[in-house]
Amino acid sequence: MSGIGKGVVTASIGKVLQFRGFKVSVVKIDPYLNVDPGTLNPIEHGECFITEDVWNFKPVFESDERSYRISEIDQDFGTYSRILGIEMHPSHNITSGQIYLSTILGERKGKFLGKTVQLIPHVTDIIKERLMEIAESEELDVLLIECGGTVGDLESSIFLEAFRQLKLEYPKHTAFIHVTLVPYSRAVGQQKSKPTQHSVKMLQSMGLQPDIIIGRSEKPLDDDIRRKISLYSNVPENAVISNPDLEIIYELPLLFEEQGLGDIICELIDLKAKLVSYSEVTNYSEWVKMVEMYKNATKTIKIGMPGKYFNISDSYISINNALEHAAAHQGYKPELKMINITEETDIEKELSDCDGILLTPGFGERAVEGMIHSAEYAMEKKVPFLGICFGAQLFYIAFCRKYLGLKGAHSTEIDPNTPFPVVDLLESQKEVSEKGGSMRLGAQKIIIEPDTRLFNTYQKKEIFERFRHRFHIKERFITDEAKQKGMVVSSRDETGKIINSIELNRKDHWMVGTQFHPEFKSRPYNPSPIYTDFIKACIAIRTNNK
Repeated sequence: MSGIGKGVVTASIGKVLQFRGFKVSVVKIDPYLNVDPGTLNPIEHGECFITEDVWNFKPVFESDERSYRISEIDQDFGTYSRILGIEMHPSHNITSGQIYLSTILGERKGKFLGKTVQLIPHVTDIIKERLMEIAESEELDVLLIECGGTVGDLESSIFLEAFRQLKLEYPKHTAFIHVTLVPYSRAVGQQKSKPTQHSVKMLQSMGLQPDIIIGRSEKPLDDDIRRKISLYSNVPENAVISNPDLEIIYELPLLFEEQGLGDIICELIDLKAKLVSYSEVTNYSEWVKMVEMYKNATKTIKIGMPGKYFNISDSYISINNALEHAAAHQGYKPELKMINITEETDIEKELSDCDGILLTPGFGERAVEGMIHSAEYAMEKKVPFLGICFGAQLFYIAFCRKYLGLKGAHSTEIDPNTPFPVVDLLESQKEVSEKGGSMRLGAQKIIIEPDTRLFNTYQKKEIFERFRHRFHIKERFITDEAKQKGMVVSSRDETGKIINSIELNRKDHWMVGTQFHPEFKSRPYNPSPIYTDFIKACIAIRTNNK
């Protein structure tokens, strides 16, 4: 089933191969017809991950057809990046939309002259070409390919067919790993193998025989269930791997290592382990130390997260992870209080027990007034505050209303007729008519002002962080009065025209808003600097209030 944790499994497989010195990367296949996930609601699909690069995807290579800007990709790439410590190009996220665009526009350009264009071989050939081009151009030892969705879905069947053909073409260098749910029946007190038996039979009917089965379960797989899965699935018993629920997901590669998964894969695809150079990312012993650090982070700190996309837990997964990384390195575990704001939400009551407030990103008018009130509360009570993207814009709106008396100040995204448009469309966005791939995207150079919290955090004049926005903070409202009342522009873009971050100039209050998304570059062994400073401020408040 979907949502089973294939992304963590894929990254953890990559990690056990990194422990053996191999250069690995990952491709994620999403079978939906969107060209990329940029226009999907986080409630529908989870977070949208942003890459360093922006890719101009041309459906037909070297044609004069239009290209599509892609930097918004599947949230699983955040998991891959955090665990594997590598950056992946946006072309590593393949969707059905991209493949069918390439097929249909290729036919119009005459790519298949004389041929009746069919799913097999034409569509499957395009899929295989994309995969092989990545593997060869990046000179990889192993390319891990994760297919999203569920076995038996009509939309993913063409990709599974491409996998069958790859196995036929590269039998000694291709392995199939099936991630499957092994539920626990409380009524009979047993783990059940029947869902796995059925999904394996469905794979076999498509010409795919798993080489390894990874069983997702609440508790480690019992020996008898492993034997049963092995027998019914035609997989050796040692290749039935247990993947139980874990409090620290970074422990999963170590669990796989204990079960010999890395050696099994090396034997299947004829790999000989290499000499591993020392690295906190790829060294086994360093990874063990890091996992222990996370396990030993037992003190808690409570972070309030007012927002609008909390219907599923994955909506802000990179933010959640960045907070966890920063807290663990201080010996703390974050308790995240996710506040799904409605008109009935009592903001002050919800935030009263929080050590810090993180105002989340988003789009649209729903929940906006409650989020603005959250920023006002942080200013009044001097609660450490970090606003990300939309959260930074709402912080600015709250300041303009509260301290400058600009009643009705708003973003033109929410109120096009506001008397004080303190947040407005970027100039580059005013002629944009399409929604997909048209925002200010990817890594951008940020020029940091000296003597600011942001400079103290990064200790650099120039940094690169990732963006995803259309609207921005208007500097004309940062008057002398605004500056006297504490508003500081702490960074801009290279032209000096776009504000990239703001903060309050208060010695006794940490309050920062970033138009960029620093969470996308946070790693478990190397937390984001700005998230680290935010957590430190929260810890200081908690300590002082004891």
